Amino acid sequence: MDRPWVTPDEVREYTSSSKVQARTDAQLAFDIARAEAYVIFHTHNKFDAEEYEEELPSDVKMAVILLAEAYAKQAIIQKEGSMSSETFDDYSYTLDTDSDIAERLGLGALLDPYILDETGKVVMKLRKL
Repeated sequence: MDRPWVTPDEVREYTSSSKVQARTDAQLAFDIARAEAYVIFHTHNKFDAEEYEEELPSDVKMAVILLAEAYAKQAIIQKEGSMSSETFDDYSYTLDTDSDIAERLGLGALLDPYILDETGKVVMKLRKL
């Protein structure tokens, strides 16, 4: 399967955010490339086997579109310099902007069936405390 798996127009068609729809094709291409790289890293699967030559599985395509949109929104928020914390008298809160986007989107249910077993390798997953 040749990359990119998703076009900028498919991300625009999915999203309801006018700011994501306003991003250029080049900007969305970067978001898509990041999403595809995450999928390949997470699954250890480049989806270049014979079974994927015709078409990418719909679950994987959906995961790439969701993640590309999330990366686009993250880039917009970072560019605009949105507020990450606020304090009022003795009350304060902080928005978690550094957590893993893919985990928050729940992409495991879409991608887990496509994870390839890598024998002879040790994979450690660490998370922030």
